[in-house]
Amino acid sequence: MKSHLDILEKESIELIREVLSTNDLNEICCFYSIGKDSSVLLKLFEKACWPNEIPIKFLHIDTGYKFKEMYEFKEKIKNRINLITYINPEKLNPFEHDSSYYTNIMKTQALIQALRLYNIKISFGGARREEEKSRAKERMVSIRYNECWNPRMQNSEINYLWNTFHTEDTTLRIFPLSNWTELDIWEYINREKIEVVPIYFAHKRKVILKNGQFFATQTDEGEIKQVRFRTLGCYPLSAAIESNAQTPEDIIEELKNTKYSERVGRMIDYDQDCSMEKKKKEGYF
Repeated sequence: MKSHLDILEKESIELIREVLSTNDLNEICCFYSIGKDSSVLLKLFEKACWPNEIPIKFLHIDTGYKFKEMYEFKEKIKNRINLITYINPEKLNPFEHDSSYYTNIMKTQALIQALRLYNIKISFGGARREEEKSRAKERMVSIRYNECWNPRMQNSEINYLWNTFHTEDTTLRIFPLSNWTELDIWEYINREKIEVVPIYFAHKRKVILKNGQFFATQTDEGEIKQVRFRTLGCYPLSAAIESNAQTPEDIIEELKNTKYSERVGRMIDYDQDCSMEKKKKEGYF
């Protein structure tokens, strides 16, 4: 009997193959955030394309404010994929601008700029429905009009039947991990021995307490705590949790007992003006 992970893996791989086999490969990319979901998605692409190489490009939208461990990991991984990095020429920083404006310019607008620059019509992403309420409305094959999302104008999806057709006026966002949970991701990482950015695991780090959460500090401020990050992004906007989990098995046990979503540490989700649904409607992945 197939396990739960086998069923999820099969669904994701079938969607990847369906999209790659019915579209121009030069017009397809995969978003690569350097996070755990991207690492799982890369593994699924390798399985879907084996024994051949992955035939599409990967796209990383950089802000210049990721954790240094993320940049180090990207250097290790770029030999496995055709990786393009894009940063908005405006180069704002999260210290001088509120999270709503910063996210729109450095992530949403940067993403739209990159997709148009490289003539991308179809883009894969690692978003999951369970991680945030607006993403629960998302289809696995999501139609975008001028790169913007309208949840009321989407195709039905029944029994692995995906419509990967798009017109000159539309693009597609593809989410093979839609039905996965954070726990599924970590169980798959553990089963497949997938390497991820090491700060997902507990480590000692200087942090400051802000609004009841721990944030990494680049100054002499703060205190040393043993923490880990459940979700990674720009370091000034990503909170850590106190933890002793130093292996995937430890994280799996920790997740089985937690009461909080992984995105509780994402500051950009707290501002109503910068809600995930609003960002997605503007073009965010």
